[in-house]
Amino acid sequence: MCSRNGDHHMAKHMVPNYLSFAQACHDLAKGLDLVTCLNNQVFLWVWVKSLHLHLEHLRLGGEDTEDEGEILKSLNGVLQALAEDKHRTATLLAEGKVLPALGRLLRSTPACAVKAAQVLSEVAKNEEMKAACISAGLIPIMVPLLESTNQELLFHVGRAIGRICYDNNDLQEQLVVAGVITALVRILSDYPDNEALVRVNLLALSNLADLETAKEALSKTKIAEQLVHQLRKVNHHEKVEIILEVLQTLAENDALKLQLAEAGIQDAVTEILSRLQDSSKPEDMCSLKAASDLIVSLLLGDESMQQLFAEGHGVIYQSVGTWLASKHTQLQLTGALAIANFARNDSNCVRMVQLGVVHQLLDLLEQHVESGDVSVQHAALSALRNLAIPVANKIQMLEEGVGKRIQMLLRSEMPPVQFKLLGTLRMLIDGQAEAAEELGQDPTLLNRLVQWCGSKDHAGVCGEANRLLASLLRHSRSPEVVQAIQEAQGVKHLVSMATSEHVIMQNEALIALAIASAISLENLKEAFKEAALVQNIHQLLQEESAGPEVKYNAIGLLCSILNSAELRREAEEDQMTRTLETLCGHSNGNVAKQALMVLQILNEEPGLLGP
Repeated sequence: MCSRNGDHHMAKHMVPNYLSFAQACHDLAKGLDLVTCLNNQVFLWVWVKSLHLHLEHLRLGGEDTEDEGEILKSLNGVLQALAEDKHRTATLLAEGKVLPALGRLLRSTPACAVKAAQVLSEVAKNEEMKAACISAGLIPIMVPLLESTNQELLFHVGRAIGRICYDNNDLQEQLVVAGVITALVRILSDYPDNEALVRVNLLALSNLADLETAKEALSKTKIAEQLVHQLRKVNHHEKVEIILEVLQTLAENDALKLQLAEAGIQDAVTEILSRLQDSSKPEDMCSLKAASDLIVSLLLGDESMQQLFAEGHGVIYQSVGTWLASKHTQLQLTGALAIANFARNDSNCVRMVQLGVVHQLLDLLEQHVESGDVSVQHAALSALRNLAIPVANKIQMLEEGVGKRIQMLLRSEMPPVQFKLLGTLRMLIDGQAEAAEELGQDPTLLNRLVQWCGSKDHAGVCGEANRLLASLLRHSRSPEVVQAIQEAQGVKHLVSMATSEHVIMQNEALIALAIASAISLENLKEAFKEAALVQNIHQLLQEESAGPEVKYNAIGLLCSILNSAELRREAEEDQMTRTLETLCGHSNGNVAKQALMVLQILNEEPGLLGP
């Protein structure tokens, strides 16, 4: 607003002269090549003078609505100057204190508001001008304009706000608080066929969607329906990517995941995969990967996953078989990850095994045994492992030869694949004595396990190999398996596992060794001596950090091996009795009772025991 009436009155009478001279200056410069003009001091002066006159008119006379036509001429002059030299023009705008005048024009007539918003959207392309726009208080003026029904105004205001607030978290948070989210969703709903306006809104949502406050606000709108609608109708890859980017960010929120599933996002996304799967264009490959990633994100939520599974009738699950059989690695990966996520629920697991998905996964794995894609193998094994969790599935999968078929991957030299293979086999034999006995006598498997148990390069593979070795003993309780593991030089690894830093591995090893010693102590005593089993047990019992369960299991193993005179002698020489005497006063009653019992055995005459 003009600070003095005199200025306002003078500006009103000077407008025609300003604009006539400005137009003359512009016409003079217009006839020459722009580069020539800008390199020529005379015409540069003309150009700058013309712009100065337009800016001065806007600064002094911009609030007089009777001069709308002249104001629009000045705004158009500024737009043309921005097109010719964005940086210089923006600088003159800031120095001439014209930004507040543009703010006033945003509140004036519709035509002036539209043109002023357009100027601001162009000014905001200049990174250095963003702070000036903020300082001029333009954001609070523009936000209410998003409630307008003038689509051209919405377009320019949306672009201006988006550019000014880009990469500014504080301002973006303020926009969310000011209710911008509701306005953006309303615009998408009211003008779904205005491509330019929709694109501006999508970009705005893309910038805001990372904010948790924005996700929360969006979850209270019908954004899911609008985005699904837009995705179904769009073919241009750039817009597809923008929509998928927004959807991917929104899918980080569980409530929005479910809303998207209920809105039918799965149909739109699977259609994109079907349409693009045979394309080799880079942009289509980007869209295909984005759509695949979105499917996996949607399946990470428990409620949305169940909604999409739909008892095996959902379009994503119905498409899984096609994706697994595809020659496209990305689709294979998507199919395997989809099954792995559906298999987080036991009833889903049982249903999928009934529907025959296991052999589809095995067929896929066979394709990738030799120099295959590690991500696909990893995902397929994760799916098989999850499917093997329900007891009913273990039985059926073993009957169908899954245990034998996946052993083809023992040839793999890729640690991530080795790790998942071991975990899958361990899950399959859990509680399955017959399968554990069969696998526990397989020399190829045992030799590979022992090799991996000694791996120094990948701790995860080493740990899983040890755990599978212990599981074969625990679940089979077979003399033949004990002998096979001993012949494969696996006993020393189980002894080493007993001193692992992971409590669960310690207990599994101690129990497996106790079972083995109870079955075939005479055959194992030399291996136990070579692996320093007695000394390792003693170390565990002396460690203050060892938990009651570890100490209890260690004492139980000690009790078992004392039936060997040679191992008993080692325990005595290692002064085990002192440690047991201390443990008799342990705060855990079971540990104290177990320690007392073994102490009494050690104090008995050796002749009363076995060899």
